[in-house]
Parts: sequence; C-alpha cells; structure tokens
Amino acid sequence: MMTHEDPRVQRVIDFFHAYSPASVADFGRYYTEDCHFKDPFNEVRGLAEVQRIFRHMDQALREPRFTVTAAVAQKDQCFLTWDFSFRLRRYRHAPQVVRGASHLRFAPDGRIAVHRDYWDAAEELYEKLPVLGGLMRWLKRRAMA
Repeated sequence: MMTHEDPRVQRVIDFFHAYSPASVADFGRYYTEDCHFKDPFNEVRGLAEVQRIFRHMDQALREPRFTVTAAVAQKDQCFLTWDFSFRLRRYRHAPQVVRGASHLRFAPDGRIAVHRDYWDAAEELYEKLPVLGGLMRWLKRRAMA
C-alpha cells in the first residue's frame, strides 16, 4: 500500500483506497464546503456538487476502485498518480482501468480545497467502449504521423 510522510496526503490516499459508494457521505471530512473540482467532464464548486459527481459515477459504474501509485507533496499542494478500475454497468466486459493524476491543494485545516484530475478521456475511456472504441482507434490511427 502507498504511504506518504505528510499526514494530509496519507489521509487522502487512505480515503481513496477505501472508497466505496458509502464514502460519498463522508466527503465533508476530506473536502471543504467551497471546494473546487475539475476533471475532463466536470467543473464544479461546492461539496454538494462534488458529491453529486461521485454519486453519478457510482450509478454508472460497478466496482469502482482507486489505487494511488505515487504521491509528491510540497507545502499546501499534492500531486497523485492513480489507477481507477471499474466495470461498466451496461456491459459485461472485463474491468477497465483509467490511469491519471490529481493535483490537490489543501486548505489550512488539511481538507481538500482544490481537486483537479488529469487523464486522457479518449485513450483511457472512449477507446475501450463498444462501438465508439472502434471509431476512436480508427481516428487515432488516421491522426498518427
């Protein structure tokens, strides 16, 4: 399991490693009320909106699991790399894995004030979907030099 000497970072790592749909109710222990969250599909402000995004994810996916693979921290900021595995609810495919990174900025109380996720939606998600995946792979081949 990933460990880090900064207790704020370790707390976040532990939280995401133990994530389950029930965890969304505890987000207030980890995120500030006015937190800012951005990923390739969403940009929201406020704890309730971040919780809404994760609840939607839990409705759309089965067996979501975060694995933090590396962490770097400096002052009030942290950068995590992670693997996110899941199964699509509508399809009976093997588990999918999205690899990405998160930039976190901590509030003075140690909770997350800013959470920005970076990952390539085309490569990590669209290419793995039935029908759309074939089109995305074809487009990628056409765009390669």
